[in-house]
Amino acid sequence: MKLTALFTRQSGLWLVGLLLLLGFGFVGVRSGPLAPIRVTTVSVETGLVTPALFGIATVEARRSYFIGPTAAGRVRSLQVDVGDRVKAGQNLAEIDPVDLDERIRSMDASYARAHSALIAAEAQRKDGLARKDLASLNARRYLDLGEKKFVSTSAVEGKQQELISAQAALESADANLLGARQELSRLNAEQAALHQQRKNLFLLAPRNGIVTSRDAEPGSTVIAGQSVLKLIDPDSLWLKVRLDQGRSRGLVGGLKAEIVLRANPGITLPGKVVRVEPLSDAVTEERIAFVAFDTVPSDLTVGELAEVTIHVAPGPMTLILPNAAIKHTVRGAGVWRLQNDQPTFVPVTLGLSGLDGHIQILGGLQEGDRVIAYSEKELSDSSRVRVEEQLVGGKH
Repeated sequence: MKLTALFTRQSGLWLVGLLLLLGFGFVGVRSGPLAPIRVTTVSVETGLVTPALFGIATVEARRSYFIGPTAAGRVRSLQVDVGDRVKAGQNLAEIDPVDLDERIRSMDASYARAHSALIAAEAQRKDGLARKDLASLNARRYLDLGEKKFVSTSAVEGKQQELISAQAALESADANLLGARQELSRLNAEQAALHQQRKNLFLLAPRNGIVTSRDAEPGSTVIAGQSVLKLIDPDSLWLKVRLDQGRSRGLVGGLKAEIVLRANPGITLPGKVVRVEPLSDAVTEERIAFVAFDTVPSDLTVGELAEVTIHVAPGPMTLILPNAAIKHTVRGAGVWRLQNDQPTFVPVTLGLSGLDGHIQILGGLQEGDRVIAYSEKELSDSSRVRVEEQLVGGKH
């Protein structure tokens, strides 16, 4: 009786253990590490992708001006401050002339003296011309008298000598007059240069604009070309947009754009692409484009961020898939295609992508192919999968 009870107890324990083992095995196969990976699928279909590019932009000035002296000097005064609106030709600052005013007065005196010397040279030439005419007349008269033997040969020769001397004196006067004119011209050029240097000490606005930077204060010493003030043209504000290189296909000038400023997210402003930079950023893998406003907002500030959507011309009807189905691996872009419930990685050729989450498939798949969109774990060629309607809390 005791042996029978012991045998019955042991059989019960073995049965319970077997049931527990089967339970653990069932749980392991269904939801443990040996369970198939849950996935969701989509079918490759034909459709139209309306491509658009999205990027973050910064407001910049297309035309900015660095206002500074053409020669080293000390800032004497500043008439404007940051934020002031200025007009073309307005005096913004002045550089200390040091001894330039004295040099101008000295040059003015030298010019006046040279002008007097020119007047004297002109008078000397007139006198020399009159003496030469008189000597020429006397020489002809004495030559006639000499031929008639009324005067001696020596007297005739004397008058000829007077004519030669008068001619030489006239040539000397001409040379002096030419030298006086050249000296006056040289001093006039130097005088104009000094006056221009004096004008250059006044830093004038090249056009209407807004002062955005004040880089020096009165008393500061600046060198030639150093910026004292920075000015921007408010009508030239545009957006510098950075776009992912991998999604920038179709980016050309003239495309329409929608602009949403961070300072006013409720309003969409129209614009268009006016320039695509020929050089991309190799570090961030971005392309750079510039977008201009159709109408520049009045309250726009330089450095403000904006979200820009650029509309690319739509392509033809092609095969499309959700972006989520595309996997980027060391083998290139591809998808996990389900065939007989077994995933196979298939490389694909991608086309344009739209902001609605779809992308063109130009090669590698056929219409109707089932492709894994999301999976709760990373897949491999040997993975077992189970298709679900949706994943909750799983990895995509």
